Amino acid sequence: MRNYILRRLLLLIFVLFGVTLITFILMHIVPGDPALIILDKLSSNTELLLKLRHKLGLDKPLIVQYWEFLKNLVRFNLGDSITLHASVRELIFERFPLTLKLALFSLTIALLIGIPSGVISAVKQYSTIDTFFTIFALFGVSIPVFWLELLLQILFALKLGFFNVSGYMSVKDLFLPSLALGLIYSASITRFTRSSILEVLHMDYVRTARAKGLSEKTVITRHVFRNALIPVVTLVGMQFGGLLTGAAITETVFDLPGLGKLLLDAQLNRDYPLIQGGIIFVAIIFGLSNLSVDILYAFLDPRIRYD
Repeated sequence: MRNYILRRLLLLIFVLFGVTLITFILMHIVPGDPALIILDKLSSNTELLLKLRHKLGLDKPLIVQYWEFLKNLVRFNLGDSITLHASVRELIFERFPLTLKLALFSLTIALLIGIPSGVISAVKQYSTIDTFFTIFALFGVSIPVFWLELLLQILFALKLGFFNVSGYMSVKDLFLPSLALGLIYSASITRFTRSSILEVLHMDYVRTARAKGLSEKTVITRHVFRNALIPVVTLVGMQFGGLLTGAAITETVFDLPGLGKLLLDAQLNRDYPLIQGGIIFVAIIFGLSNLSVDILYAFLDPRIRYD
């Protein structure tokens, strides 16, 4: 198990190195001069511009700039935001806790709805309840998340007045965005759980368990559910990684000061240091999320450890 985790960690390091290289290259390919942006394009003083480029290290060869970038990255020094005039690291750490809360609440709702509905739908195949959950899943994967969020705002905020329309004052303000994301993500979990369980139900060892006289409940809980979890774990891991990196649309609709909205605003304002730092942070989050899924795989199916 230790060797398995070490291999995954080494792979993660290589992936992150590749991300840093690609990010660095892209930031130098896109049009725009960071020094000119800092000066707000108001100064035509060439000498001042050259001094600022020298201070930022933009006049050095690219290989030297990349080496400096890696050294700063090891110390998690991501530079300063051009538009917000603050440390990129501090901005990310300031916004990330809210996004983490939103991700945890949303995924909890998605799991509480998606897994039970998927299991019931598979066990009761071709029944009325199976049809209901299938239609629910179809609508869930088809509806744009912002449309559902606007409906929830109109119903629960404007009409009933239970919640604020937007903004963040307390944890209560995360209920509507979490509910919207949870409902959307639960649809995919329902479909994956249903298809995975239906596949396992036709395995030989399941028929053997039934032939031994075990109850249907025992067959489902002990022999089917755990073996059907692996595809679901993959999906949930990807969803959680995506939520942790910031649900930009949701945070924008509800005006939540989270990581997603921060990075979206950075792109609109061409804030290159913040974009670059955000991409690196997102890559780390996705990498750790996938690593966690791989480790969970090994616990669910010990054979994976020796592949």
